[in-house]
Amino acid sequence: MNRKDQSLAALVAVIWGFNFVVIDWGMGDVPPLLFLAARFLAVVVPAVFLLDPPPVPWRTVAAVGVFMSLGQFAFLYVAMDAGMPPGLAGLVLQAQVVLTILIATVVLRERPTRPQTIGVVLGAAGLVVVGFGRGGHVPLIALALCLMGALMWAIGNVVSRASGATGGLALTVWSALVVPIPLIALSMVLDGPGALADGVAAFGWKAAVSTLYTAGLASLVGYGIFNGLLSRNTSASVVPWIMLVPPVAIGSAWLLLAEVPSTGELVGGAILVVGVLVAQHRTIGRKVTSPTPCTPDLPLPGTPVQPAPAAP
Repeated sequence: MNRKDQSLAALVAVIWGFNFVVIDWGMGDVPPLLFLAARFLAVVVPAVFLLDPPPVPWRTVAAVGVFMSLGQFAFLYVAMDAGMPPGLAGLVLQAQVVLTILIATVVLRERPTRPQTIGVVLGAAGLVVVGFGRGGHVPLIALALCLMGALMWAIGNVVSRASGATGGLALTVWSALVVPIPLIALSMVLDGPGALADGVAAFGWKAAVSTLYTAGLASLVGYGIFNGLLSRNTSASVVPWIMLVPPVAIGSAWLLLAEVPSTGELVGGAILVVGVLVAQHRTIGRKVTSPTPCTPDLPLPGTPVQPAPAAP
């Protein structure tokens, strides 16, 4: 990754880290899946009328939406509603970093470099240190749901990377088309037939501001940049940057929600940062050079040219 892409990846991590506090602050009494549906309705309208579809098959666009948006956030929002604190949610969801690199290694044959492997190991160690440093108890179901969200995100990352789509914003918007209707249907099934009416009644100004942030910054800006980074860099060089999300999530929860971090959280967050820096070691300060053009062997004067074989 060049310096510009590294700066963009760091910006995404900050936006997403603060996102957990915004979700917790705005959801209130709105059913979680309905609250998420409102977010993706705001992502789709009016952007879908302003952007051309990404130049990839529709099944790929749908797969990105199902895994990266619908799957990831449905599990995350329900996990937070079930008792997962915002700071810890930002931490647990970063299991996607290790999962993404593992899946990309098997499916895309993208072998991580040694610094990237060391960086991911350090990042995973930082996650463990932060987890043990949290103290208190988190409902097991909330933890399991959040981990499922991480798996969905990892699969979506690999699908996005494999698609090679150059328009990160277009892929984000058009893939969001598959999200709102299933969420509304799931909410009505899980929360009862009156979920839609109850959600609309509970949707106050806090929910509106939260939706504007999560749709505008976290989804359109954040995932637009992130999908663009995946289209021009390997998964192993992009996703370690997202390990910066937990320190931002924990710090913002500390400042705004009075979730005071423990010593273990601070130490683990520092290890996470070191892991990201190590993972990017070989790309920092290096310029990308174009390969030397290769001149094909030309026949000598007077040599008969053999016809090309016919296409099968």
